[in-house]
Amino acid sequence: MQTTKRRFWSNKRFRIMLTLELAVMLPAAALIYVNFAHLKSLKHGKKVEATIHRDFLYTLSMSEKKMNDRIFEMTDEIRALFPSPAAGTDSERGRALDQILSGHPWAAHAFIYDSEKGLLLRSQCQPMADPYIRREHDHLNTLYSGWFGMEGKMVCDGIRSRPRRISCHGEMVKRPSGSGFLATAFFTLPGLPSDQVVFGGISFDPDYLKQTFFPEMFEQIISQKITEEDRGDPLALTVFPRPDGSDPDPDKSLVSSTGWGEGKPEVTRNLEDAFSGLTLGIKFQGTSADAIASRWIKQGFIILGVLSLLMIGGLVLTYRSVSKEMSLARMKSDFVSNVSHELRTPLSLIQLYAETLELGRISTQEKKEEYYRTIRKESERLGKLISNILDFSRIEAGRKEYDLRETDIAELVRNTLDTYRYQIEKNGFEFETSIEPNIPRMRLDREAIARALLNLVNNALKYSDDEKFLKVNLYRTNATVKLEVVDRGIGIARRDQTKIFEKFYRTGDPLVHNTKGSGLGLSLVKHITHAHGGQVEVESTPGKGSKFTLSLPLTTGVTGTEDRMAAGATA
Repeated sequence: MQTTKRRFWSNKRFRIMLTLELAVMLPAAALIYVNFAHLKSLKHGKKVEATIHRDFLYTLSMSEKKMNDRIFEMTDEIRALFPSPAAGTDSERGRALDQILSGHPWAAHAFIYDSEKGLLLRSQCQPMADPYIRREHDHLNTLYSGWFGMEGKMVCDGIRSRPRRISCHGEMVKRPSGSGFLATAFFTLPGLPSDQVVFGGISFDPDYLKQTFFPEMFEQIISQKITEEDRGDPLALTVFPRPDGSDPDPDKSLVSSTGWGEGKPEVTRNLEDAFSGLTLGIKFQGTSADAIASRWIKQGFIILGVLSLLMIGGLVLTYRSVSKEMSLARMKSDFVSNVSHELRTPLSLIQLYAETLELGRISTQEKKEEYYRTIRKESERLGKLISNILDFSRIEAGRKEYDLRETDIAELVRNTLDTYRYQIEKNGFEFETSIEPNIPRMRLDREAIARALLNLVNNALKYSDDEKFLKVNLYRTNATVKLEVVDRGIGIARRDQTKIFEKFYRTGDPLVHNTKGSGLGLSLVKHITHAHGGQVEVESTPGKGSKFTLSLPLTTGVTGTEDRMAAGATA
């Protein structure tokens, strides 16, 4: 068991993947899990809705302050114009109030109360013909006369206790346009002794509040909120009479901003100061806090899902990349080992036969010729191997060039096979050729095409076990010349047929592994064929043999600089 564990840990791929998981995948998975748990807690705890509602409450609070500040500014503007109670008669002060009202159409009523002289109330002149406004005037005259007569000093002291010396009173009234809110601001007048019970007041016209003041304030507040937070969901505001403990009724709304639509407000706030008696409501246009929270959480889950898939995909791609690099490294190692063996074998034979001849141990001329022939064949074999390696090196560096010339391909194939015929027959192969006559001349690199053919023939010799058969066909099909190498060897599995043209790749067949090779032959064949503008295909059945087909176009237009470009592009 201990030996098995050591072997498992010594696996480089396992160590790399374990390091990757510990350094990257586990922290990423932990982060995704924490975010997933956080989203679930937000969903179950309604925390997003609570956050939105807190933001709504803050918006309502700031909105109330803005509206009150605007009312106080308008009140201060009028207060500066009020006549002094000590100056002139009641008639003169009345004309002064009428003048103030005529210059400020948004003011419905103005009054001065003096504990010694009583109440002086004036209203806008033209609307007084309206029975609603006339009743409103009479109602205020009666209300203020009785109220201030009994509690005038208390009201005056309350006004003076305020920071801005302004106190407000509001009530619902009837107007021809419907229900409205009459807001009245009480204020002390400058230059009067503190023990004198004298103060003034101004009432804001309900129609002005309803048609101008509230719509303008709502638009300003919503625009500012959109600018500050860049909201995708704009807000909507409404104001309505305080519901007295019941749920807000949007049907009783006095004023609503653009986009309010239907439904109840998400959050409400009872107003004070200038608008005591009214309630301000807020919601999103066309949606709700619950819908936004659900959408936000759903998007969060989708993002986490995508991140999880990306993480898994990254792990899979990394594993494949690591596996490919490890496999490539192993194939390179096998390549060095195989090439070293292939180089050593002919070199050893050449050295052995040369030393034997040099020492004069061979007495017969026939034996000497055999040794010379062996030395020549092994030298040729060595030269071909070195040429393959050099070609591969040039291809990898993008420096491989092809010398394309007008060539009789039929003559090229015959000569190439004739030089290799001895080795084919020596290996006991049944050898056939079929070369179609009258094939036109082509632009080819003679050496490259010959090397591609020999690589295919050499593979057939090495990987044919029981039935030793080899056939080479050359024929024309339309504008293409096809060169076929057919054998009845071990064949190639379908899963390997797309990989055999990769550099260093060797199939898992035992005969392949027991046969020394560099793993470069088919890669060079593919590169040579592509550089000539052609394609290489394989048809194979395991145990029945293989057929490799080089399809070369009759017009190959790659020359000069284009040769180098083609070689670099396919390297």
